[in-house]
Amino acid sequence: MKLSLFSLTLALALVGGAARAQGPGSGGPVPGPAPEPTAVPIDGGASLLAAGAVAYGLKHLRRRRA
Repeated sequence: MKLSLFSLTLALALVGGAARAQGPGSGGPVPGPAPEPTAVPIDGGASLLAAGAVAYGLKHLRRRRA
């Protein structure tokens, strides 16, 4: 029992150090001109969220009155 626990602890300690190691990486992006911004509407779906909130509120008001 003690030998298997010791073996397991030793194996986890050795593998854990190798798992945390990271390679050097790519060095990051190449400098250059900034890309054009993506054309996104200012609304961004906020009107759909507001419409959903209004519908949810009306649903609860109708339930209270019924």
